[in-house]
Amino acid sequence: MGLLGNLFNVDQKEFHQAEKTAQKILAKETEYANKSDDELKAVTASLREELEHGKKMDAILPDAFAAAREASKRVIGQFPYPVQVLGGILLNDGDIAEMKTGEGKTLTAVMPIYLNALEGKGAHVITVNEYLADRDAKWMGDIYRFLGLSVGCNLHSLSPSEKREAYACDITYTTNSELGFDYLRDNMVMEPSQRVLRGLHYAVLDEVDSILIDEARTPLIISGPGEILDENYIHADRFVKGLKRDIDFTIDQEDRSASLSEKGIRKAEKAFKIENIYNGRNADLVHYIQNALRANYIMSRDVEYVVGDDEIILVDQFTGRKMEGREFSDGLHQAIQAKEGVGIKQETQTLATITYQNFFRLYTKLSGMTGTAKTEENEFLDTYNMRVFEVPTNRPIIRTDEPDEVFRTKKEKYDALIDEIIHLHSTGQPVLVGTISVSVNELISSMLKKKNIPHTVLNARNDEHEAEIIAHAGQKGAITVATNMAGRGTDIKLGEGAAELGGLAVLGSERHEAKRIDNQLRGRSGRQGDPGVSRFYVSMEDDLMTQYVSEESKGAIEDFIQGKDNADRIRTIIDKTQERAVGLHYDSRKNTLEFDNVLMQQRTAIYAQRDQALNMDDIKPLYTELVKQDLAQAIEWAEESFRDHLTSLQINADLWNGSRSHSTVEVLSEDVLNAYEERMKDTDQNIRHHMEKSIFLQILDHEWIQHVDAMEHLKVSIHLRGYAQVKPADAYKEEGYERFNNMMSNIREQTVMALMNLRKMKEEEHAEIQN
Repeated sequence: MGLLGNLFNVDQKEFHQAEKTAQKILAKETEYANKSDDELKAVTASLREELEHGKKMDAILPDAFAAAREASKRVIGQFPYPVQVLGGILLNDGDIAEMKTGEGKTLTAVMPIYLNALEGKGAHVITVNEYLADRDAKWMGDIYRFLGLSVGCNLHSLSPSEKREAYACDITYTTNSELGFDYLRDNMVMEPSQRVLRGLHYAVLDEVDSILIDEARTPLIISGPGEILDENYIHADRFVKGLKRDIDFTIDQEDRSASLSEKGIRKAEKAFKIENIYNGRNADLVHYIQNALRANYIMSRDVEYVVGDDEIILVDQFTGRKMEGREFSDGLHQAIQAKEGVGIKQETQTLATITYQNFFRLYTKLSGMTGTAKTEENEFLDTYNMRVFEVPTNRPIIRTDEPDEVFRTKKEKYDALIDEIIHLHSTGQPVLVGTISVSVNELISSMLKKKNIPHTVLNARNDEHEAEIIAHAGQKGAITVATNMAGRGTDIKLGEGAAELGGLAVLGSERHEAKRIDNQLRGRSGRQGDPGVSRFYVSMEDDLMTQYVSEESKGAIEDFIQGKDNADRIRTIIDKTQERAVGLHYDSRKNTLEFDNVLMQQRTAIYAQRDQALNMDDIKPLYTELVKQDLAQAIEWAEESFRDHLTSLQINADLWNGSRSHSTVEVLSEDVLNAYEERMKDTDQNIRHHMEKSIFLQILDHEWIQHVDAMEHLKVSIHLRGYAQVKPADAYKEEGYERFNNMMSNIREQTVMALMNLRKMKEEEHAEIQN
């Protein structure tokens, strides 16, 4: 039997085991219902004691789940269904529970979170936005607090001390981005007490596909001010705005890149008064022009970003939500600011970065839940070693998913969509219209306004009202026009009389780049056995069809446009095109991960050395080793250079007898360290230890920041190596390794030089430096 067959058998076995465990939990229902409140609360201390005495988590699981289930019923009046118990068991196993919309994922997570929090190492519930984190921390938090556990909510607005307090709780609710940034910031602190996290033990990711797949193409980046900005962004923007597509430049839709043609190159050389734009001296100018091309002809306003309050705000294309505080890197943000006439900020320098893939793999145990993950199971398995299990619905799904309506042009499509909205509205049936961008969202809204059709709009411009808008979307006669966010995490419940009219009608303005996203939109309708209907409207001018369709399908599309081909064949082509887009995006994420894996190895080594120094009261063992390594390297230099180096370390170069043996290095190291001890013997020991640690950390941080920023630039430029038949990832790995070794040498040499040139410092001088 092949690998897939074996995996299927493993999955089936685990699923059946989970079902057996669920039966054990359900069998305890009466036992726990008969407990008094005090007896139920006492279960927490009892289970913790069992864990402390060596009992395994699996052994206490049935009682922990039964206790959490009964507490849920008493505290919030909701008793987890058997299918929710099953989902919770799968989450505890470190896998993904696919549960359809309205099946109660929020409540499902309570049971495994409670169980894992009993270990006292912290359990995290991670959501896609702060509204959900805050809502669920309050809502589910009452259950945990009833059982004697502490609950915190980590928000962007919190101070470091407040964050520390939130993470110190048994259970912490937070967003994926804030958690990732906290991790990066924790590895930039100067004292252990300044950290806010206390480890990455167990996590349940709500909307796991959104976090681990949709957002995985964009790494988390902490930036700081870079070099002083000149006006080249504006000059480059003016230049590219005068270029003609397919004459002066070409666009590769699949790679989302733009490049100058031969004619465009000549225009650039004339405009900027240079002989050869690709001369090494003009590398910065090429960078400005490339970013200006991408900003003007690849990046779309109200799709990738919105403009507000004189700034560019990124939009998550998969959820439609604004990403406050995030910026495009490597000058692209400034190029977009020039394009939109928004005040240009100083270009940023990358201080720290990590991909979501590598960050979440740091957890000891990771699990997730969503309504749509099965279609990406291979990626979850390959990248995160997480299987996807489809949890049965509590009630059968009776929603009708109609075949796509296909059209030649966008105009035909939008006209038909508006007609269908008006028809459904005339019957009173509630309608949810899903769009892929703010611009399409507002276009449909304007068309409805012209027809005097009342409706509500939800997009990145008003997402603070998201839950409220979505909560009313199921009312009789309601029309809601929403971007992809469509209130994930908030159920659309049918109002009185809506079920009799057919339930919620979901209409998609176009197919998304992944079937999974389409399924998310469909899933807004038909929760808990409700009636409903879904349908997508697709034109041959949609981005999916213009950017991702294969060459062999273009003929059939042309025939359809001319009325020579039928819609059924086009629907098949739409499905294949969508599969092609999914494959290309998967390749993009694999590529991102492949590059970050190189940096992850380096990051792990640097953070480990940083942690070692941070946790030491006295770093003498560390700098003793650095002195030995420094001298072992320097002793291989020319004689005069090595003697100068010894002098710079404050010892007499005549102590060297000319030998380059290992024992000589040991002797000279001892001489250097003894001389240093003699100079520093009268310095207060606390001041000295603090000073030594600070010097090492400052040098390490400076060199690491320079290295990370250089690696970001290398990642951009390395793709040119492909033209020389060198695989970019291999070149990045090789050059990155060389750069890392050079950085480590610099850290070693600069630390030794700085420490060995320290002198006795008085307390008032130290205080002055600290201030």
